[in-house]
Amino acid sequence: MAADNTSAFDCRTVVGTSTLSRHAPTAGRSISTPWRTPTSAGSSVDPPAGRAYTNRSDRRPGMVLSGDPVVSVFAAIGWEWGGDWSSAKDYQHFSLTGR
Repeated sequence: MAADNTSAFDCRTVVGTSTLSRHAPTAGRSISTPWRTPTSAGSSVDPPAGRAYTNRSDRRPGMVLSGDPVVSVFAAIGWEWGGDWSSAKDYQHFSLTGR
């Protein structure tokens, strides 16, 4: 994520666990785009370079926001967006399973 690379298949564990990420078992279950769509929970932001993009009211190129076509297109095929999650926000995450 520090290099701002978009990924779908990434054989890795969930941070802080030994559980495989949803990116690991099969390519195409989850897609991430890092900096402009960071993961945030409280004061924690990942990747740190994405901190400026946690203010979702300051719309900038590359950000994914509720109501955007990309969110609607994925929703139409049954995928969920991490920006709709109720606790931690994962604006970079689209997944078939909602995890």
